Amino acid sequence: MSEKGNLSYREIGEANRREWLDSPYVDEDTKEAIRRMTGDKELEESFGQDLAFGTGGMRGVMGPGNNRMNPYTVRRAITGVALWLKQMGPEAMAKGAAIAYDTRHHSEEYARHTAVTLAEQGVTVYLADRPTPTPVLSNAIRKYGCATGVVLTASHNMKEYNGMKIYNHFGCQLPPLEAQPLMDVIEVQPLFSPLPKADFDALVKEGKIKMLGEELRHAYVDTVLSHSLLDDGGAKGALSVVYTPLNGSGNLYIREMLAKDGFSRVQVVPEQELPDGDFPTVRQPNPEETEALSMAIALAAKTEAHIVVGSDPDSDRLGTAIRHEGEFRNITGNQIGVLLVDYALTRKKLLGAIPEKGVFVNTIVTCKLGEVIAKAYGLEIVKCLTGFKYIGEQMALVEAAAAAGDTKEFVFGYEESNGYLIADFVRDKDAVGATMLFCEAAAYWLDQGKTMIDRLEEIYSIYGRYMDLLDTFVIPGFDGLEKMKHIMDELRRSGKEILPDVEKVEDFLEGVDGIPKDNVLRFQLKGDSWLAARPSGTEPKLKVYYSILADTPEKGLERQEQLKKKIHELVER
Repeated sequence: MSEKGNLSYREIGEANRREWLDSPYVDEDTKEAIRRMTGDKELEESFGQDLAFGTGGMRGVMGPGNNRMNPYTVRRAITGVALWLKQMGPEAMAKGAAIAYDTRHHSEEYARHTAVTLAEQGVTVYLADRPTPTPVLSNAIRKYGCATGVVLTASHNMKEYNGMKIYNHFGCQLPPLEAQPLMDVIEVQPLFSPLPKADFDALVKEGKIKMLGEELRHAYVDTVLSHSLLDDGGAKGALSVVYTPLNGSGNLYIREMLAKDGFSRVQVVPEQELPDGDFPTVRQPNPEETEALSMAIALAAKTEAHIVVGSDPDSDRLGTAIRHEGEFRNITGNQIGVLLVDYALTRKKLLGAIPEKGVFVNTIVTCKLGEVIAKAYGLEIVKCLTGFKYIGEQMALVEAAAAAGDTKEFVFGYEESNGYLIADFVRDKDAVGATMLFCEAAAYWLDQGKTMIDRLEEIYSIYGRYMDLLDTFVIPGFDGLEKMKHIMDELRRSGKEILPDVEKVEDFLEGVDGIPKDNVLRFQLKGDSWLAARPSGTEPKLKVYYSILADTPEKGLERQEQLKKKIHELVER
């Protein structure tokens, strides 16, 4: 049953479907597509509830319906953004909004809808004129002094999805306290309203929509390069790199950055080079997954490249593979983070660039090894909830403290899901900057006769072998939401009995160490190890994280498998 009285999702879906078909504001092509829809499940999934607008924005399958991404749900949300800015006052309206979009189907269309809707309401608009990485949008908000920003993307999700993320004036996705007033405004907006009277081209001609072209890319690349830590052209020129943008927005940015940084031996996977919203060569354009990098690895093996790097459609996530002893090995998001932190702090120490009061930020489900390294270099460790809006929020606090006279300085931040920040010029995860640092690290250690796997083993020998693993359970649909709730409830009730060696249970719904409340459970295990579980905030997934400190890989895998067996038994009941 739904939350709306005693109506079922099917009954709500039928009522909403009739509203779409009866509305004078819905175009005939959309109505015809609705008439062709069959089956209770499709009806419920498309019309049974409104697409949720959460703290970071919204994301969903594209198509007609209240619970889908389409021009009507986009316009409803953006009308709310315009009214939210009006509530802030004329200064916020004048500062305006920066807008970007990725290479997905309809992303440019939705971006234009967004731009026209905002401009017609009197908001100054800065719109990227081509597919643009999410971190560039974050930086553009700061560069142009905007009050907010919008990026049209579904990040690494499958081709059927699209979405939007909303940002504050810091260039950070809205954290919960800031998002609530916007969510309140959006909730009362009608789904259907007259189309904007203004024409896109006319608004551009009048200067109400300001188009951002190649200067945006060149400026961002130069900003990233200003944080380079390696001035060794020989080492960089010796490294052979295969890069794949997975048909996304990172192609021009990352290639320009690598060329300017001195990496002359860079090949791009031809089939994955150009924008393509079908992402035809992969099941899902997610560089976290080995399958998504398989074509890049095949090219790298053929050409004897040293490393593979890949970015997702909005170029905020970085995935990698490393040639070691003649074979390519994928490494996890946690391991990439560890290698980046180790390299950055190694080089900064040699350059005398580690600040006296440096700050390192990661999340409650990120492997502990990165913070162990950061602590060894004297950095303050800050933990936060999963999601870069929380990392960005902590960066804003550091910035505010510095403005008030404190000497704190952000040094590095990352989360296990392949998102990294190498400096504070951007407040969302950034595959452009992370790719630069990773390639520099690979060149630096190669110049010393080591692969990145060799260096990872050295890190384990110095700091301890922390082994991480992510278990993802895809549980779609309304039934999936109920099942995930049941699993989390069962872990809350009986997790200490279900799982072996539990020393402490941390339930973040009840609040832990001043961290905002969230539906996350973490079980501290014997031997500085832990397991955590949480439903994804953007996808129909339950995520379970394992972090094991072990003497040997074999002991670590054995303990991981023991825990996995217990979790799978619970999920499969």
